[in-house]
Amino acid sequence: MRNFAVYINPGFSDINSIFKLLDKIREEDSALSGKNSDLRYFGDISQQEILSGQVEILDLITKKVSIPIDCILVFGGDGTILRAKEMAIMTNAPILGINVGYLGFLSESTLPEISLSIRDLVAGKYKILQRMLIKCTLKRDGKPILQNNALNDAVVYKGENPSLISAKVFAGGRYVFDARSDGMIVSTPTGSTAYSLSAGGPILAPQMKAIVLSPLNPHILSIRPMVFPAEEKLSLRIHGLSQSAWLQIDGQNVSPIFDQDEVNITASDEQVKFIKLSKRTFYRILRNKMHLGK
Repeated sequence: MRNFAVYINPGFSDINSIFKLLDKIREEDSALSGKNSDLRYFGDISQQEILSGQVEILDLITKKVSIPIDCILVFGGDGTILRAKEMAIMTNAPILGINVGYLGFLSESTLPEISLSIRDLVAGKYKILQRMLIKCTLKRDGKPILQNNALNDAVVYKGENPSLISAKVFAGGRYVFDARSDGMIVSTPTGSTAYSLSAGGPILAPQMKAIVLSPLNPHILSIRPMVFPAEEKLSLRIHGLSQSAWLQIDGQNVSPIFDQDEVNITASDEQVKFIKLSKRTFYRILRNKMHLGK
């Protein structure tokens, strides 16, 4: 690996420290090879204002580029990794999360470890893990008006609406249930440890292929979270809505929802790749970061 994309949480308080580390890594690479380092750093044009001169600016998110990107270094927390997924899809490059946020559940490295981590990447000492995405399609009057991929989840929620949302749930065209609730979370296995977990949903191992449906505060207690096979097509048909609700994809509001709208969820044809460097298992991360069993 020699070509690295860089994606940074713009709210990080010490962005210059990241560029100093990247400079240091280049110098270490030169010292090891005995010649000028050919490590290259690239950033997306959308982050041009916060990137330093050592980072080459390309349009990495909206169109494919001719330069092959080997890895995306994401500096931030889990939310920053979610925002970097479009770059990963467009470049087909794996993500290495460097946690400078809070929980950092999706991150594999930290700032103090980044020099060693990149050395391992250059030496080929890593594994690549595939994570499924879900494709969310919002339909109005029978016509699709929005389509987006989610790495974590797609959420229908009431927003400022004081009333509960009524949604009929179908799986593969077969009626499942009709529920009144504050909303519905549809998550990937990756997202099963995020908002869905807070709503009482199950934890799924990230390598699984499945879709989790977790109602938000359902009016009837017998409505419980459910797990569907990844091949299933889920449909949420909204009815009885007096004022607009919201559709949220990976923590970002993407569209208002109106009465009789339909939200369709399927497994996406796209996947996002993650770099695995350490021997820390998913279950060890659960114990350490979520205090599982403690």
